[in-house]
Amino acid sequence: MRGGIFAAVRGYMVIAAVVGTVTALVLTIYFTQDNLQWIAFLTGVLIASVLAEAARASRSEWALMRRTAQLSATREKLEFEVRLRKSSEKKYTEFHSRLQLIDETLSIMIVFVDNEGHCRYHNRAFREWLHLKAELIDGRHLREIFGSKAYAEIAIAVQQSLDGHPLHYEHLQKTTGSAVYRLLVEHVPQFGANGHVSGFYFLAEDITQRRDLPLFVQSTHPSTDYGIIAPTDREISAVSGQSVEKQDEGKSFIAAIQEGKFCLYCQLISPLPIDSGHTAHYAILIRLLEEEGSMVPPGAFFPLAEKTGLMPYLDHWVVQQILEWAAKQPGSIRDNRSIFFINVATATIGDPDFPAFLQNTLNEQGMPGSILCFEVSGADLAARNNCVAEFIHSVRQCGCSIALSGFGKEENSFDHIRGFQVDFLKIDGGIILNMIDDPVDLAKVVSINRTAKKIGVQTIAELVESDEIVAKLIEIGIDFSQGSGISLPRPLS
Repeated sequence: MRGGIFAAVRGYMVIAAVVGTVTALVLTIYFTQDNLQWIAFLTGVLIASVLAEAARASRSEWALMRRTAQLSATREKLEFEVRLRKSSEKKYTEFHSRLQLIDETLSIMIVFVDNEGHCRYHNRAFREWLHLKAELIDGRHLREIFGSKAYAEIAIAVQQSLDGHPLHYEHLQKTTGSAVYRLLVEHVPQFGANGHVSGFYFLAEDITQRRDLPLFVQSTHPSTDYGIIAPTDREISAVSGQSVEKQDEGKSFIAAIQEGKFCLYCQLISPLPIDSGHTAHYAILIRLLEEEGSMVPPGAFFPLAEKTGLMPYLDHWVVQQILEWAAKQPGSIRDNRSIFFINVATATIGDPDFPAFLQNTLNEQGMPGSILCFEVSGADLAARNNCVAEFIHSVRQCGCSIALSGFGKEENSFDHIRGFQVDFLKIDGGIILNMIDDPVDLAKVVSINRTAKKIGVQTIAELVESDEIVAKLIEIGIDFSQGSGISLPRPLS
């Protein structure tokens, strides 16, 4: 634009220079009269001055035109880069969605382990196979995830992978009662820009066949001393083709429960802020006591319980133990209105006998259903809509609450809860963990909390590990927080 203005006035500038030169000559002649030397000298000076100004104006115009051309080229390049970036972002979003869909639907377990042995990524298959929440996996050492005994069996393979060696092997994992499940495992080392190993991908496929494990069917015989139904020896041995050894493995699992080898831990679910006057609640966790006295995390025994159909039996035991314990406590359990959150298995949700068992146990122990809250995962809600609806309706009739765990991980999480009456939304720990550094995750938390308040549902943030996150959650208005930054798990007793 500046170049156009300069070009428009350039003609007038030349005319002004000529007029100025003529005027100067006339005045010089007039004042010097007939002194030709002065006239010639002054005329030369004026002409030189005019030519210098004309040359300077020409250079300025040329420089301005060059700068304008450069600016135009830069603007075009910037516009091209903006279009390219938008196109790349669109393609990345589409690719990321497809990759996430594939990643989350694969039956193969995928884990990325850094060079210190900590889990930095895992997919849904791994999480569901271990029956662990994301906050009990993300950033944890493999020893914490699998348990010390199970980790000892793969420790050498882990070290070899961290030394840069790819591995492919079949792993036999022993669990409670010497039961065995079979994994096909592959380690793929990952190298950084400096050529050093930054970690490795742990890929595992569960190739255990159901026929290789004892099959348990529901029993209708009288309750055991624990008030829960256990399969009879006749029912275990009724499965054709099962060896005595395999049958004994299942019996050992049940015996471990009845002999008190399983124990319950709890983790504080703290109100925000702490002095808000709201009641603190507790999440219930299951641990297995090893012979040497160490605690085994759920990932070491849940797969066997699930494959053999024992998860409902285990959940029955958890409910029985909590209510028995609560019945022996002072009146404060009822007075302070604390709620104990129990994460129920998919098989338990589909167990038609569970609601009757729950109501009978509440009556026997003289406890109100309001002290229990059953956690249902978003995946169960999406995959088994009718079954979950019946489960929620049944336990609510017993006076219990319902929480949806891992909420917000799916884009359409609120669509999944349409028509369901829930009391708590437990916001996915992965979102909470990254909300300080990721504005998208922060926006998700704000949006979830705002919508939850409109529909009268309380929010719980999972995987809270720092004071900075706590402060931000209070600022947003989240109701409760749970995580190692709030309280570590401790024995219920």
